[in-house]
Amino acid sequence: MIKNVLLAIFGVLVGAVIGYFFVFRTPIRTVLKISGNQSMGFLPYWLLGKASTDYSKYLNGIYYFGLTVGDEGNIVKLANPQEENPDWYALKSGKADPYLKVAKNNHQTISLVEFSGVNSSIGVLVSDPIKHADNLISDVTPIIKQYGFTDLNLDVEYIDVASEGARANFTQFVREVKKNMVSLRLGTLSIDVSPTAFIKNYLVNPMEIAKFVDSMIIMGYDYHFQGSYVTGPVAPLFGAGVVSEYDIQTAVEKALTIIPASKIILGIPLYGYEWETIGTDPRSPVIPGTGLIASSQRVSQLLNSCSTCSARLDPVAQEKYLIYKDTETDSYHQIFYPDQEIMKSKLEFAQKYNLAGVALWALGYEDSTILNPLKDY
Repeated sequence: MIKNVLLAIFGVLVGAVIGYFFVFRTPIRTVLKISGNQSMGFLPYWLLGKASTDYSKYLNGIYYFGLTVGDEGNIVKLANPQEENPDWYALKSGKADPYLKVAKNNHQTISLVEFSGVNSSIGVLVSDPIKHADNLISDVTPIIKQYGFTDLNLDVEYIDVASEGARANFTQFVREVKKNMVSLRLGTLSIDVSPTAFIKNYLVNPMEIAKFVDSMIIMGYDYHFQGSYVTGPVAPLFGAGVVSEYDIQTAVEKALTIIPASKIILGIPLYGYEWETIGTDPRSPVIPGTGLIASSQRVSQLLNSCSTCSARLDPVAQEKYLIYKDTETDSYHQIFYPDQEIMKSKLEFAQKYNLAGVALWALGYEDSTILNPLKDY
């Protein structure tokens, strides 16, 4: 009897000690594990004020875009000696706080995007991958903890084909970032990749990088862009070998040969592009220098106000377009863009291939209806 009592007391004491250790001595970092389809949205600092503060009806997470990565992996906080970088200022000044607070209150994941898009800077970054990865983690750790980010997103956009040495160095950089994040319990790691990374030797080597990231976002847009020579779909689901060389289906199917579907997230645009053209047929030549971003909000307003404008569907690419004459300049305009119907098609595509989810670029561009299909995703 006494022996059993002593054993019970001993068990309680051991449990108390273990509980104390895990509750009070171990730093706690909550990482939400989302079941089912992930639906995320990129929130750029320049669209704060235009974006809604609450996307909980449509999304289960947001990516704050973002902070600039410097040559040596450090966060670039100053644009010049007198001014702070606008991305850093938006976060530091509290402009992003309402969005982050609402997301956390709704149990959404929040990710911090680290961006670099200057080839020369990226070249220096990958020249000493271990040291520069350590610098990055040293800079972002207090920010992640202060704001409660649960994911770190790497958006390193080197726009040219890279050498095998540079590719290997970047892989080492990502591996070191992941190792440090695990040791510091900083959450998950995601990375953004161009669809053409699966057919060209860009800096990101998807097969190798996939070993070290928790998710890979295929940026399924900008197949046609502001500087294109002809108009055309921004995010064509289909059409490779028919009207184009490459499409989203081809990119995803190539990705699935080397990466599990559970790691792949499809990037979906909330915008299109508008060009002045020299003809009225779809895919007409563009007047150089006239390309502009056309948010789905802008297109919706145009359709509501323009009596001669009507939306048409590109049945192959599965994207909407409209062609109209600007009476003030006597020139023709073409816009290829997504809407609610196109969003539904993209979500069905992601489900068909059992992808982990979708990520929208960018919150603040949407009209009043384009996000509706996400309610049932």
